[in-house]
Amino acid sequence: MTEPIIDLQSDHYFMGEALRQALRAYEADEVPIGAVVVRGGRIIGRAFNQVELLKDATAHAEMLALTQAEEAVGDWRLTDCTLYVTKEPCPMCAGAIVHVRLERVVFGASDPKAGAAGSALNLLQFPSLNHRCLITPGVREPECRELLRSFFAAQRAKEPNAAGQERANGDGKGQLAGE
Repeated sequence: MTEPIIDLQSDHYFMGEALRQALRAYEADEVPIGAVVVRGGRIIGRAFNQVELLKDATAHAEMLALTQAEEAVGDWRLTDCTLYVTKEPCPMCAGAIVHVRLERVVFGASDPKAGAAGSALNLLQFPSLNHRCLITPGVREPECRELLRSFFAAQRAKEPNAAGQERANGDGKGQLAGE
């Protein structure tokens, strides 16, 4: 029996590429979120969270991947592109997604506390905005969620002990509900 051919157009495949980026974030002690932007079956932007590395609150995976994609296209409009991201975009990223006019957003783990693609609010399809994106939630959700769960468990293990030692990496904000 032969192996199935990998469908390079598939959501499963491209979310796998976003997960690779999320693993890079994890290894850099960043919240493990990865993103890729796809146009015509090709990845034209890829990034992982780099907030701590760059000391920049806007250095989310989505924002960095969008900037790369804009450079690749030579325009700020990404009307024929799809973003794959391992966690539901936050309001900042959702605002940028609407502004660049992405055709579609595919995400893995939902974020009931701060997700802006339908969980806490839906900026990607907000009626009064100039653009609305198609949304595909839950692609490879168990893998995306487990990566986040594992990261935050490791962060909690570094929290101050009874002697009051300082926590290793931030305050844990931005966690998924229940993490």
